[in-house]
Amino acid sequence: MEIETHKTDVIIIGAGPVGLFAVFELGLLDMKAHLIDILDRPGGQCAELYPEKPIYDIPAFPVITGQELTDNLMAQIEPFSPTFHFNQMAEELIKLENGNWQIKTDIGTIIEAPVVVIAAGGGSFMPKKPNIPNLEEYEGTSVFYAVRQMEQFKGKNILVAGGGDSALDWTLNLEPLAESMALIHRRDDFRAAPDSVSKMRKLVEEDKMKLYIADVKGLNGSNGQLESVTVQPKGGEPYEVECDTLLAFYGLTMKLGPIANFGLNLHENLIPVDTEKFETSTKGIFSIGDINTYPGKLKLILSGFHESALMAQEAFRIVFPDKKLRFQYTTSSTNLQEKLGVNDKAA
Repeated sequence: MEIETHKTDVIIIGAGPVGLFAVFELGLLDMKAHLIDILDRPGGQCAELYPEKPIYDIPAFPVITGQELTDNLMAQIEPFSPTFHFNQMAEELIKLENGNWQIKTDIGTIIEAPVVVIAAGGGSFMPKKPNIPNLEEYEGTSVFYAVRQMEQFKGKNILVAGGGDSALDWTLNLEPLAESMALIHRRDDFRAAPDSVSKMRKLVEEDKMKLYIADVKGLNGSNGQLESVTVQPKGGEPYEVECDTLLAFYGLTMKLGPIANFGLNLHENLIPVDTEKFETSTKGIFSIGDINTYPGKLKLILSGFHESALMAQEAFRIVFPDKKLRFQYTTSSTNLQEKLGVNDKAA
């Protein structure tokens, strides 16, 4: 597989609301951004955990859901064409001889930039793992907690475990590629979008996939290669389901993850920053949003938006050391309005 390599102005770790707004503030100052996120979509906690939860403290919006906020932010940053690297975790950070930073993700993507911004919220979303004996033996070979490349599962006999959107989405997306597809959930009631549930049930009725109402209790195979899974229905006897791949979607939990090994000063798993630039103890690395800490810190989305604006000012000085930073207002600057594509509308 060919390794992806990229060069940009700013690498943002985290595509939640604060990371997305940082793209806007950076874009106004002519800086391009690449964003890395372990999730398969933008929005962070807002989109993954609370898409329909109302938020009441976003300025000018008396009420807005997490998904609506994400959608609005995506529309706002569209003029700046950010590059997203979803389903990836920033795993390694090194300083290059040319002064730039290089980040390598867990699937080998390499991105280089003079500035890194950590906007990882409470940390990385990590999969909740089922309590199954010898699980580690099969991880990465036959047991997976995310789909990074769909082609990897072509021709496989897949068992998807879970009852949420991720489980149902990947069941539907991979069914055409798989040799066989089955879904297992502990109860015949799903937390996913009703349309997805209906499509899944239709596939079951057409005998294009199987549905098991049971719990996964054991893995059977050798040398990391799965041959079958032992499952147990509530109040029933255990039995085996043949499969060579288990996709386990039991939800996510928050952990600091590899960021803890980036060599930054940490305080109780948070990153201390100064409140002038929101730079960390290491020059060229910034931290915005819930993952940072400073006297008087409030863990609010609107605080992260403010931090993004000040971070971008200092990032400009690093990315364009020979340019003069000129402060402008979007309401009056034709230059900024051109970047946003709103000249005609403003006129």
